[in-house]
Amino acid sequence: MLLGNYITHLTEGNRVAIPKKFRTQLGEELILAKWYENCLVVIGLTAWQELLQKLTGKQEILTAAVRDTDRFILGSAFELVPDRQGRIIIPENLTTFAQLSAEVVFLGLGDRVEIWDKKTWENKEREIAQTAPELIEKLAHD
Repeated sequence: MLLGNYITHLTEGNRVAIPKKFRTQLGEELILAKWYENCLVVIGLTAWQELLQKLTGKQEILTAAVRDTDRFILGSAFELVPDRQGRIIIPENLTTFAQLSAEVVFLGLGDRVEIWDKKTWENKEREIAQTAPELIEKLAHD
């Protein structure tokens, strides 16, 4: 299971090393795509198929929500194979979308890893901490 968070550096050429713990669990072939709240997602191929099933599942392709989800995630996706040191190059359009700067955070979330700009993540983490009691109440009643 992918857990925890790691801070690392993005080089000028948009190269970043995926933390070794995550690399071993993700596998050798990865998908990198836009994700929600202005971050990116990195996921192994098997988990990618499962994720797509959850997102679009049994929904009709004719619905706008499914089409837009496909466009947003699949339309931005890249297949990647890390080099021997576990580094990948994040395409320019994805670094721009996620507003990545020199420091990035890899956040393990079970079956996937999110990549955040460090300052953006710190702001989001504070926001989540402030609303955590309401979030758990909402989940308990849904």
